[in-house]
Amino acid sequence: MTSSRISRRYFFSSTAALAAGLVAPQAWIFRALDASGVHAPLQEFDYGDVAVSSALHKQQLNDTLSVLMGLSDDSLLKPFRQMGGQPAPGEELGGWYRYVPDYDYHTFDAGFAPGATFGQWVSALARYYAINRDAKVRDKVLRLNQLYAKSISGGFYSKNRFPAYCFDKLVCGLMDSHRLAADSDAYRILEHTTDTAVPHLPGKAIEHGRSWRPGTDESYTWDESYTISENLFLAYQRGAGERYRTLAVQYLDDEYYDPLAGGRSDFAGRHAYSHVNSLCSAMQAYLTIGSQKHLRAATNAFDFLDAQSFATGGWGPDETLRAPDSDDVFGSLTGTHNSFETPCGAYAHFKLTRYLLRITRDPRYGDSMERVMYNTILGAKPLLADGHTFYYSDNNFAARKVYSDHRWPCCSGTMPQVATDYGINAYLREPLGIYVNLYIPSTLRWMQDGAHVSLTQKSSYPLESHIQFELTASRQTEFEINFRIPSWTRGASILVNGKRLTMDVLPGTFAKIRRQWNSGDRIELDLPLTNRLEPISARHPDTVALLSGPLVLLPLLPEAPALTSTPTPTSTPAPTASNAAREQTPSAVVAASPSVTRPQLLSAKKSASQTWQVETAAAPAKLLPFTAISDEQYSTYLRVR
Repeated sequence: MTSSRISRRYFFSSTAALAAGLVAPQAWIFRALDASGVHAPLQEFDYGDVAVSSALHKQQLNDTLSVLMGLSDDSLLKPFRQMGGQPAPGEELGGWYRYVPDYDYHTFDAGFAPGATFGQWVSALARYYAINRDAKVRDKVLRLNQLYAKSISGGFYSKNRFPAYCFDKLVCGLMDSHRLAADSDAYRILEHTTDTAVPHLPGKAIEHGRSWRPGTDESYTWDESYTISENLFLAYQRGAGERYRTLAVQYLDDEYYDPLAGGRSDFAGRHAYSHVNSLCSAMQAYLTIGSQKHLRAATNAFDFLDAQSFATGGWGPDETLRAPDSDDVFGSLTGTHNSFETPCGAYAHFKLTRYLLRITRDPRYGDSMERVMYNTILGAKPLLADGHTFYYSDNNFAARKVYSDHRWPCCSGTMPQVATDYGINAYLREPLGIYVNLYIPSTLRWMQDGAHVSLTQKSSYPLESHIQFELTASRQTEFEINFRIPSWTRGASILVNGKRLTMDVLPGTFAKIRRQWNSGDRIELDLPLTNRLEPISARHPDTVALLSGPLVLLPLLPEAPALTSTPTPTSTPAPTASNAAREQTPSAVVAASPSVTRPQLLSAKKSASQTWQVETAAAPAKLLPFTAISDEQYSTYLRVR
C-alpha cells in the first residue's frame, strides 16, 4: 500500500529518475502523484513505435533522408580533417559547411560554419534508422562515427567560430547513435570529443555578441554556449557519465533565465532561435536536477514568446526577439521577408512545447506545436542535394517561398531532425494510458499492461474535421486514451463504436476515455473547423489573419507573376531570397490586396480540397494554406475595412 502524500523531494527525485529512464515508470507512482495533486512527466514513445503515414510528413522525411544518404563520407569529414591538419580527400560540400582559412565574415557566405551540421546529420540518420530499420542507414551512421573519431582535433575548435555550437551537435549525434543505432563505440567517441572540445569552450554560458576569445573578430562572438546544457543533461541521463551533468549545470545561462523566472521578459534584442532553444536547457534542468526556477523561466518565456508570435505560430522576425508590447512584429509585415527562421525555429519550438506538455499536460502547448507545424515547417521547400535550404518563412504583405542564398546553412541541419520527430510529437504516454497530441495519419504500437496494442489514425485533418481511430489489442485491456481538444474548436464530439459519448468534450482540454478496450474498437473524433480572425496585435486590430482550425489561410496576390517551379539541382539555380524578384513593394501590395470586410473573411468557403474563396466587392479572392503554396505571391495578413 502506498500513501498519497508525497514530499517535494520525493517528487523531484522520482520525476528526474523517470525522465532519465533510471527507474521503471510504475503505475502506482503515477496514481500516487495524481492523488497528491502533482504529475510525473509524460513519457515519449520510441521513434520506432510510431509509423507516420501522412503523405506530407512522409515526403519531407524521405526527401531529407535521400539528401543525407547521398552525401559523400569524405566530403562530410573534409573540414574536420583540414582543420586538424590531416589529408582531406574528396569534394567540398561548399556553402557554410566548407572550411575557408581566410574567411571574411562580412560575406556571410561559404565557410561561415565549417562542419557545424555534421552532428545533426548523424543524429537525424540515427533517428531515421530507429524509424525504418534500414541497415544501410545504420551502416552510414557507424561508418561516419568511426571516420569522425580519427579526425578529432583541437584545431577544429580553435579555428572555428562556433566551438560550443559544434560540440553540442556532436554530443547529440553521438548520443543518438548510441541509443538509436546501437553504436557501441559512440560513448567512447563522445569522451574523446569532450576531452578535446572542453579546453576550447568558454567555461560558462556566454551571451550572443559578447567577446571571450582575444584577437578574434565580431563573428567569433556568435557562438551559442548558452544552449548546450540540454544535450549534456541528456547525455548524463542516458548513461554517458557524471561529467555531463556537471558540465550541463556549469553552462546554464542564469543571466538569461533569472529575469524570466521572476516574470520579467529579457527577450528584447536576443537572437531568436538560439534563445528559444536555450529554454530546452532550462526544461532539462527541471527534469534532471528538479530546479523549479528553470521551469518557471521556461513557462514564463513561452508566454512572452506566444504574445509576440505571428498567427502562424512563428516568431523572431530578422532572427530577433522583441520587447513586450513592441510594434516590431507589426512593422515586420512591411519591413522584412525574414519572418521566422523555420527549420531551426520549428525544431526548438517542438522540443520546448513537448517538454512543457509532458510536465504540465496543458493542451495549449500541443495547440502551439500544431500551429507551427502546419503553417511553417510542413510547407517548407524541400532540402536540395546541392545544399539549398528553405530558411525563412515570409509573413510580409508581399510574401513568397524562396530558398536561402546560402548553401548548407544551419537550417539544413535541423530540417532532417524535424522530419524524424513528427511521430514522437504525436503521442505521449504514462502507465495509465496514452495522450494523442497531434492528429496525423499514423499507427502507434505499444505494450499496455502486457497486451500488444496498436492505434491507427486516419483523416484529412486539418482540411476536414473528422478523425478516425481503430484499435487492435492482443487481449481486452483497460487503459486511458486522452485526446487533445484544441482551444479554437466548438462543439467537438467523440463516438466509440458508433455511440456518441455523453461526456463534455471541452476546448482547451484533454478528453479522457477510460474503458476496457477490445480489438476492433473504433473511435471517431470530430473537431469543427471554425473560421476566425486573429489580429497581429491589440494595437492593430484591423490587420488580421484568417484561420480555419489550426490553418492560416493565405490570400494570393494574383497581380504578381509567379516564379517558375522549383528546379532540381541539375537545372537552373533554385529561386533564392536574392534572385527571386518580389515584384511589388509591400506598400503597393497592401494597396492592391483585396478590399475586404470582417464578415466577408469569416464567410470564407472551401472551393476545393485545399482552396478557400472569399467574396469581395471587386472579385473573389483565393486563399491557400501554407502547405499548398508553391511559388505564388501571398500575404499572411489583410487590412480589413
